[in-house]
Amino acid sequence: MSMNLTLNNGVEMPALGFGVFQTSPEQTTEAVEAAVRTGYRHIDTAAAYGNEREVGEAIRRSGLDRSEIFVETKVWISDYGYDSTLHAFDKSAGKLGVDRIDLLILHQPLPSRFDLTLEAYRALETLLENGSVRAIGVSNFMPDHLDALLKTATVVPAVNQVEMHPYFAQPAVMAANAAHGIVSQAWSPIGGITFYRDGDGGSTLDDQTIAGIAQAHGRTPAQVMLRWHVQQGRSAIPKSTRPERIAENFAVVDFTLTDAELAAIDGLDQGVRRGPEPDAITLETFGREIPEA
Repeated sequence: MSMNLTLNNGVEMPALGFGVFQTSPEQTTEAVEAAVRTGYRHIDTAAAYGNEREVGEAIRRSGLDRSEIFVETKVWISDYGYDSTLHAFDKSAGKLGVDRIDLLILHQPLPSRFDLTLEAYRALETLLENGSVRAIGVSNFMPDHLDALLKTATVVPAVNQVEMHPYFAQPAVMAANAAHGIVSQAWSPIGGITFYRDGDGGSTLDDQTIAGIAQAHGRTPAQVMLRWHVQQGRSAIPKSTRPERIAENFAVVDFTLTDAELAAIDGLDQGVRRGPEPDAITLETFGREIPEA
């Protein structure tokens, strides 16, 4: 059984989601099918990933009722603005082959055009009000971005998906999310993002503290890190294309970390971001057209 989190609007979301960031369209259907067979009931994709269609295909092939799978996707910055974001929903829903999206979030705060961000979020509120989506949220929002959004928002985001792993724990973001009743959702929950990194802070998978805890429980380091997230009330979105790794990442229900072990992992924070700086995301550098189909 997967563990569920109750969002601030009462919607239930499986804490552990399966991610398809950087998974090619060719690999996506098979990977999602393997995840669903393993027991995942929460799939996280995004318009910018270019694989929403393949996620939808895997969900259809699963044979499960649509209501049994929680589908999360993200609006890319090129589609910010009220009408553009309403249309972004239509594009994503069409590719996914669904009438309703369980969780729709803004992929980045876009500080250089925050007016468009606010309009985009207003569109999410409209989609929530008319029943097109069950919950709305944001991604990569720092506390100052959240504060600016909440000055005009009528609906508090249900989720804020951010880079969060033992080497980059973002305590200020976690505190801001908690203060507003927002679920913290971790992308790269085991710190496996090497593609943006300047220098090398080492791999969490080789960390001796994590390895020791894993050995004590007869688990893998990845399982310990995922357990660290969900046991502290966060959602985590691991990704893999290998069936054995997909299954390993899901097997975090039947053991419990002690308070001392949780604190030891908390203490590994290096405070160094490995992904892109949210304030560096601009339309000029990261804008790209999201295809209609």
